Amino acid sequence: MNKKLCTGNACGSQRTGGYFLPLFLAVTALLASVSCSRTAEMSREEIESLMSAGKNALLEKTVHKPWQGEQWVPGFRGGDWRSAVSADPKSFNLLVAERDGSTSAILDHLHDSLMDYNYITREWQPNCASGEIHIDEDKGTLSVIYTLRDDLFWTFYGSAEKIPVTSDDVIFWYNEIEGDSEFRSSAYNSQFVTLEDGSEGRVTIRRIDDKRFAFDFPRIDSNPFLSTNRNFGPRFLYKKAKDEGGVKGVMDLFSIASDPRKIPSMGMWHLTEYTPGQRLIFTRNPHYWKKDGKDSIPYPERKVVRIIPEENTRFLLFKQAELESYGLRPEDLEELVERANPHYTMYSAGGSLGASFWSFNQNPANNESAQYAWFTKKEFRQAMSSILHRDRIIAQTYRGLAVPKTDFFPEPNPFYNPSIRLEYLYNPERALALLASIGMERGSDGIMRDVQGRPVEFDLTIPSDVTTTSDIASIIADECARIGITVRIRATDFQKIVEQLTATFDWQSVIIGLGVNYWPTQGSNVWPSTGNLHLWHPLQEEPATEWEARIDWLYNEGSFTLDRSRAQRIWDEYQSIILEQCPVIYLVRPRNFTAVDNRWDTANLYYDNIGGLQTDRLWLKQEDQP
Repeated sequence: MNKKLCTGNACGSQRTGGYFLPLFLAVTALLASVSCSRTAEMSREEIESLMSAGKNALLEKTVHKPWQGEQWVPGFRGGDWRSAVSADPKSFNLLVAERDGSTSAILDHLHDSLMDYNYITREWQPNCASGEIHIDEDKGTLSVIYTLRDDLFWTFYGSAEKIPVTSDDVIFWYNEIEGDSEFRSSAYNSQFVTLEDGSEGRVTIRRIDDKRFAFDFPRIDSNPFLSTNRNFGPRFLYKKAKDEGGVKGVMDLFSIASDPRKIPSMGMWHLTEYTPGQRLIFTRNPHYWKKDGKDSIPYPERKVVRIIPEENTRFLLFKQAELESYGLRPEDLEELVERANPHYTMYSAGGSLGASFWSFNQNPANNESAQYAWFTKKEFRQAMSSILHRDRIIAQTYRGLAVPKTDFFPEPNPFYNPSIRLEYLYNPERALALLASIGMERGSDGIMRDVQGRPVEFDLTIPSDVTTTSDIASIIADECARIGITVRIRATDFQKIVEQLTATFDWQSVIIGLGVNYWPTQGSNVWPSTGNLHLWHPLQEEPATEWEARIDWLYNEGSFTLDRSRAQRIWDEYQSIILEQCPVIYLVRPRNFTAVDNRWDTANLYYDNIGGLQTDRLWLKQEDQP
């Protein structure tokens, strides 16, 4: 399973039909907007008081309603679901969406995955297809045979034409898009596995008939549904684009200049309007296969998504009842508690499972810089983790409504081990000792210098439209200044950050998110050294360090280990190495809150830290029906 870059403190999950969609993480964040002037030193008593107050007075004003496997209640069609996003999509092309969370969040409306995962029962369940696993223990191989539903169609808005979705669509996407190295797909590396003798094998796909196809593994996989679950595009359009224009032809397909009504959908919605900088409109797909009785879901007739970069403006619109829901920042929660307005209800999802992180560029493309010499030393990274004052971040930025992120796997991960924790927590004296061990000392002028006498200073790049990250960066800069290190905060457009991380590699340190390691094998494009989102040094031909070589081996071995006790030992070592080496330094896990307008019936309203808020089965109360 691959990951996307995202801007928030956590890249969350998205539930459709009650199930967790593991392959396509949508961007979600609890982002606080507070003044950057709030970086003055706080006493431990002040920090503890703020954290305690946040946990009590505010939480009791919210409703906690996680999904626990309940069946959906039949509802009523009608009305518009009005929401907002912070940025325009960069494309309507499914390949572009692999790396861009905002584009992916838009296109997820038009696509559907092969399988769903029920995170209550911890079982894979059919979605667009049913799947069967066949293991040949004598040969040590495995096959997953999928059978697509008969009622899957590519359709266009306003047209009665229905083009059947077939196995050829999946096979083309796997072989000719993801499997063509020229496209640099995030999924490319996941098609290759290291065999027991050290050689490389490939997971292949074969056609059985129009509706059936099989993924054949040269080695037994521990979670083959996760490895093969995917979105895919229509062959009849992408193949024509590739045949006529190659890679460029495919990448140019469905640009933002395209007529959205000519974009096919196999999902719940058609994209019917896009006005740059203003809004997107989705209209329910009447041919979508999921039915509630005789009618297909979703219940709202349209989704009207306004494009509003400024977060305070989005909050104002919600308070004015012009948006149906709003993901609350802690100070927003305080304000809504005081307002006690009957037009909304506030929901709490508990702590986020993931967190954004602070990372340092170790790419040898920058090997002539002083920063490269520092960043490639684990002691420097450990020192930065030891200077990261997570309790201060929680108190000042989140009103106490967060907890430190000190593990690698979250609790729901089947190989979570509570005894494996980050060792390098806030301790300035330890940070100074670690820096001294690599020749960095603070002079009489208070400036930290390296062994060559160079002042220790570097950039910290953050997304320009995320106010919480700005506040966190200010706290980091302040704590670093206390020990003589200068941190220059660079607020940058998110797409520019993506370009820096994946193409130009001209960055120094960054705060970014990559989602939740719900399964140990998530992030096949991140944690192995060959990955294109192996953030600190991507696309390595050979592992640059011994520890990365060991991570590569553990990741591959764990992926193909069925014995539970042996797999636990593998994943324990894997987690321990990453937490020791600190290639990414996790920040905090904020509590997630959302407010929903009370004109929507709450029978199907659930909100939790895995599934998020699912809105497609909400309906307007009868008195609010148009």
